[in-house]
Formats: sequence, C-alpha cells, structure tokens
Amino acid sequence: MPSPVPSSAIIYTHTDEAPLLATYSFLPIVQAYAAQAGVPLETRDISLAGRIIAAFGDRLPEDRRMADHLAELGELAKRPEANIIKLPNISASIPQLKAAIAELREQGYDLPAYPDEPATDEERDARARYDRLKGSAVNPVLREGNSDRRAPDSVKQYARTHPHSMGAWSPESKTSVATMDDGDFRHSEQSVVLPADDTLRIEHVGTDGEVTVLKESVPVLAGEVVDATRMDVARLRAFLAEQIVRAAADGVLFSVHLKATMMKVSDPIIFGHVVRAFFPQLFQEHGAALEAAGISPNDGLGGILSGAASLPEGDAIKQAVADGLAAGPRLAMVDSDRGITNLHVPSDVIVDASMPAMIRTSGHMWGPDGEEDDTLAVIPDSSYAGIYQAVIDNCREHGALDPATMGTVPNVGLMAQAAEEYGSHDKTFEIADAGTVRVVNSAGETLLEHDVRSGDIWRACQTKDLPIRNWVELAVTRARATGDPAVFWLDETRAHDANLIAKVHEYLRDHDTDGLDIQILAPVDAARLSVERIRQGLNTISVTGNVLRDYNTDLFPILELGTSAKMLSVVPLLNGGGLFETGAGGSAPKHVQQLLKENYLRWDSLGEFLALAVSFEHYATATGNSGAKVLGVTLDRATGTFLNENRSPARKVGSIDNRGSHFYLALYWAQELAKQTDDPALAKAFAPLAETLAANEQVITDELIAVQGSPVDLGGYFRPDPEKAAAVMRPSTTFNEVLASL
Repeated sequence: MPSPVPSSAIIYTHTDEAPLLATYSFLPIVQAYAAQAGVPLETRDISLAGRIIAAFGDRLPEDRRMADHLAELGELAKRPEANIIKLPNISASIPQLKAAIAELREQGYDLPAYPDEPATDEERDARARYDRLKGSAVNPVLREGNSDRRAPDSVKQYARTHPHSMGAWSPESKTSVATMDDGDFRHSEQSVVLPADDTLRIEHVGTDGEVTVLKESVPVLAGEVVDATRMDVARLRAFLAEQIVRAAADGVLFSVHLKATMMKVSDPIIFGHVVRAFFPQLFQEHGAALEAAGISPNDGLGGILSGAASLPEGDAIKQAVADGLAAGPRLAMVDSDRGITNLHVPSDVIVDASMPAMIRTSGHMWGPDGEEDDTLAVIPDSSYAGIYQAVIDNCREHGALDPATMGTVPNVGLMAQAAEEYGSHDKTFEIADAGTVRVVNSAGETLLEHDVRSGDIWRACQTKDLPIRNWVELAVTRARATGDPAVFWLDETRAHDANLIAKVHEYLRDHDTDGLDIQILAPVDAARLSVERIRQGLNTISVTGNVLRDYNTDLFPILELGTSAKMLSVVPLLNGGGLFETGAGGSAPKHVQQLLKENYLRWDSLGEFLALAVSFEHYATATGNSGAKVLGVTLDRATGTFLNENRSPARKVGSIDNRGSHFYLALYWAQELAKQTDDPALAKAFAPLAETLAANEQVITDELIAVQGSPVDLGGYFRPDPEKAAAVMRPSTTFNEVLASL
C-alpha cells in the first residue's frame, strides 16, 4: 500500500539521469532553506528503477522493497492539498527498460528478465508488470490538470540580452519533412462523443467471423470523446521505400523522427519498419536467424549489432549492415564519432526534441563524415508533421530566427486525466490477422470500426469532457491575463479535432471573451501564424491537445531560449492542488555520459528554480505560511540575478557546472532573504549565511572545479548508489559545512 503523504508538505520527486544527479546537489540547499520557514519538504522516488522495484515487491526481501510512490502521488494529485515538484523522468523504451532491469539484477535485486515472448503464466505476469512501466507511464498518473507552460519574463529577457547561437538558413536548403498522405493515423481517424456513461469493448472480428476481445472494458463518461485509428503498414512500407530513394536522389541525409517513448506501442513498431526498409538485404538474408534469436528491428540497429555478436552468422550480419549503409542514402547520426546512427536506438531521436534542434542548426543534422548537412526528416504520421515544415519554410524564406528580437509562444495544453494519451496505454495493438477492429458499446452497437490487415497498428484514445472544459477556461484566463491572441490548434477536417472544435465553441460561451483575440486554426496554419508573429517580436498563446503540447513546448522554447529546460511549467490540478514541472529531459542522457567521463555535469537546473518559487507561493496561499511566500519571492529575485550574472553551467571542463550553478543560486537566494523586510526572523537567520557564502566564494568554486576532468563511479546509471552520487555531486567541503551551519 502507498505510504501516506503529509497533508501540508511540498513533495519533491526523485527521477532519473541528469535531473536525479542534480537533485543530490540542489535538494540539500532547498531543504535547509525551507526548514527556516517551517515548510516541510518530502521526497518520493518515481524513477524508472524505483518503479521497477515497486512493481515486484512481492518477490523481494523486506529490506529491498519500495512503496509504489507513483500510485501514492497519483492519489495525492486528486486532492486540494497537493503540491508536487515533478522533475523529468525516463519514458522508457524497451531497450532502456531491459538495461534498467539488467542493472538492478546486477545490484542484487531478484527481478525476472523482460520476456520478449512470454510462454508461461509467470512470464506473462512479469511482462504485464513491465509493460505498465514503459513509455509515458508517469505523466498521465500525475497530470490531474491541464498544462500552463511559458517562459518567465526573466528567462526571456536573458535570452534577448544573451542570444544563443542559431544556424544560418540558405534559400537553397534541401531540408524538408516527408510524411504520409494516406493510410496513416491522421487519415484513418474516427471519433465519437459518448452521450452517456457506458463501458465499451474493443474486439477483432476475423475474416472467418471469429470474434477476439482485445480490450474487455473501457469505462467512459457522458460527453467523453473516444477516437480510433489505424496505420496501414503496407502503405507505411511503400512510403518508407520511397523516402529512402528520395534522400539518395536529393543527396541529403536520411533521418526518421518518432516518439518511441510516449507512443510506446506504435512507434517502436514503426521504427522497426524503418530499420527493415533501410536494410532490405539484411532482412532478406538473415531475417529468420534474427527472429529466431529474439532480435527485433523494433529495438534498433544497435540491438541487432550487439545481438549478432553471439550468433554463428554474426560476421555476415555485420557485413550486411555495412553493405546496407554503403548502398543507401547517407544516414543521419546521433554520434558520428562513435558510429551511432539515427536508427541505432528508438529512444535516441525523439521528434519533439530532435526536430527543433535540427531547425535551430540551419536545418542540418550530422552525417557519417562528422559534418552537418541538409536532411530529409521522415515523420510517417501526418497528424502534426506539417508544423515542422511550416517553420522550415519560414526559415528558408526569411533566414534564421533571432533570439534577441523573437516573441514567445507559450502553451496551454490539454492533458488532464490522461487526455489524448495516444500510444501510452493498453488500447494500442499490432494486428495479427486480417479482419475488422471495432469499438462496441454495452448495447452491442458498433461506434468505431476499421478494416485491418496483418501487421497494421490500431489504437484508440479517450478525452474526458471535464478536462476539455477546464482547458478552454485556462486558455481564456491566459488570454485575459496577457492580452495576447490565443489560438486553438485544431483541424476541422480531422475527426477528433472536429469534435473538440464543437466543444470549444460551446464552452467559450461560458466565459467573457469580449476584447480577446481567440482563434481556431488548423495546426499548419497556426504554426505559420505563430512563427510569423515571433519573427516580428509578437506573442501568441498556442492552445493544443496533448501531443502538440509535447511538441510545441520543445519547438518554440528551443528556438526562443536555446532549451526547453528553462520553461515554467505549472499544472493547476482540477481539485485545487498544484503540480510544478521543471522542464524537459531530452538531453539528460548526454549530460550523464559527460559526468561519468569527466566529472562535469552540464545539466541546467533553472527549471527547478522557477518551479520551486511558484511551489512555495502556492504553499503559502494554501497554508497561510507567510515565510513560504518570502521564500518564493526571494528565490524568484535570486533567479533573476543568477541569469544576469550568467551562472548557468558553462560548456567545458574548468568552468562552473551544475554544482557551481547551485552554489551561486544559494548565494543569491541567501542575500535576497537577508535583505528582505517582510519577515525579519528569516532575514536574521540568513544574514550570516549570506556573508559566509560570499566570503568563501572563491574557495568553494575552486573546490567544485578541482574535481573535474576525471571519470567518476556512481554505482549505477538507473539507480546510482546514494552515497557515491552524493559524494560526486557535493564535492565542496566548505560549501557543505557552511550549509550545515544554517
């Protein structure tokens, strides 16, 4: 059973990779400062490793078990006292999940291996438990509210004063997006609004009339929007073959951009089809041997190469891969120095992070020769591929955007109660046999229906009415607060969007919209408008569904700010609590690799500073603790100084990294607390600390920098040893002693 959460505490989450390591450095500062104002701060472990351990507690000894902290926080998120700070976590692909399991087994946890093809009840049980941890398993549990994500004024001003590098676009650039024009999820979608509470069933009807239940029970509420769609795999294969030929003919790099983490069922399968299409000879000659060995193209080229090492045909397989790379178009690279291609690991190239990074870099990706080049970006499903093409077209015509003059595109995102969680749930299937898949209500009536063939991917999703109402209200609230236009990115020609448009029109009538500029535009048109306006220095609120929320809150921040980690992400929970997210974690693995290699962590914790300040203010409002409000206000001021003094982690060893940035935030925060007049007791408590930190600035920074340059041992990647991680992330004895004196 989940352990109880204090009713008046800020809950700080332990997650994964770089954010987790940064927590070992930053959290002791926060705990020490918060304690002076009587603000309790608790931690909960929702890391991938922690969730694996919690899922198998029944087979672990008592001292190795962990409570299900995610389930606990999911319940808390439904209560008005919720105040949760959520750091980025791994949305696990199968290779990541397998790697985490292997590490935990090496650490002595009695866990079953991930069964690719479960044959026994025990294996099927293990597979079911592991499958619940894949992909975006955390966010739908915690997000009991819609998203309000924006760049704080201090962050935006810093980007204008200290503009990050942007590539120079050429009118002759060959970079473009390739997407399907038929047979994909976008063009196959059907949608229905439920007239009453009901329980639906998903079933497959074979060509012989045999009915197989795919999902026995799908509870729905009155007003809920339910969608279903399919990917025609035959058309997908034909499309991929065409793009490989096109990339070679145009002399550009070939890349594919998917969401194999959040879309945890559909997109790994699509990724596998891309691998097959790029290496046809490999699978013609060795496909049977790979399949017999349990080596799936869905896990990427890296899995094939590593698995082939133990096969009799290993050398021939490696040669076939080399021949395929030589015969095909040049393949975009994740790491050209190490030979890691775009097709090595499905979780390496995530569309919402990789596409804006490419646009920011002149429309280039890295080629196998270690040089940048124009790229054909293949995004098979056309639902939102066009937004990237719209931005590319604008840059090709007008040149790179200028962070010094750009406007901003904040986002209001529909995500409460697992809204639009395509691919992240148990309603996605790879079809085994030809026939029909249908969604049937309790009266036996067919609501949604698709003809399918073997190998097709079919999926459904739900969007409840209450989150839609709240989403519309939040959009109006933000438009009223800012005076900026609010644009709903909805396409009337798409089945799901058409139903949402009807609801938006209905619920807008519940609000005073006089004087507000509220529009509904198809995503491509909305993207064109937004990028035209930011080029003019104007702001436009993007009001989007869940998937576009993911895409837009990386696309525009990466162009505006250089990273999405600097966004303020507030989730006003439906029942009055608050969830405060701290930015995106797409770059987290690379930062960990650098730390392990040279004891330098470039991860930027700015998102945590921003979220924490708002969390303190929320706590003050909810509890009447005036000291918490002072903590929030002074932290916000300290963050402004932090930005103006350029104390974010530098690029190279020998400069301050994440740990140094935490020291400076602590210094500026203590100084702000010491000079504020709203709480004399807090000012008195922090005055000596501010003086001591300032006096020891050089000593502390020297100690932090002195440890850099050599490899470190954390005792684990997915589950570091706490003592080793703390020692690595808190290497300044002077700073630790000064902080302890508080």
